[in-house]
Amino acid sequence: MGAVMSVEPEYEWPRPPVGGYTADDLDRLPNLPPHTELIDGSLVFVSPQALFHMRAMRVLENHLLQAAPPELEVVREMTVTLGPRNRPEPDLMMVRAEAFAGLRQTSFRPDDVLLVIEVVSPDSEDRDRDAKPRKYAAAGIPHFWRVENDSDRPVVYQFELEPATGTYAVTGIHHDKFRTTVPFPVEIDLTAICLSS
Repeated sequence: MGAVMSVEPEYEWPRPPVGGYTADDLDRLPNLPPHTELIDGSLVFVSPQALFHMRAMRVLENHLLQAAPPELEVVREMTVTLGPRNRPEPDLMMVRAEAFAGLRQTSFRPDDVLLVIEVVSPDSEDRDRDAKPRKYAAAGIPHFWRVENDSDRPVVYQFELEPATGTYAVTGIHHDKFRTTVPFPVEIDLTAICLSS
């Protein structure tokens, strides 16, 4: 029997340059999968999202859109350039409206970001719990929320930048209902994430 020939071209993975990729490379590399992030000069490809992740993002985004003051804009799945080797993509961000530079914009500066939100997936636990919050805090982003699935119940961990240490301090752990006045007043029924549609 002869060998079976494939009619599809073999995919060629990008080869990292010496020293790793830079934030600008994300806009230049062809054929990157959607939602590719840059962490410490390495490309990070995300796995397919779970239903919890999608619903958490939808519920949070809808409430933030309703509650946000006019000088802030809700941004979904866009990157923030933390430095030349770090360009993560938070699930949601609250960005100052004056930071928008046109419809071709692909990233924001940390100075323009007031809040980042990460919805934790099994493949992103280490990044969302450790690497990314450390980098967001070091860049001076004032607020960080981490959303987790705890036995099919959402939990929101709320953090605020502590100026003396330059790290995040926990300011609340929220089950069922999330209510805060910082960085602006918002109330979110977290049980809506897990209700059947």
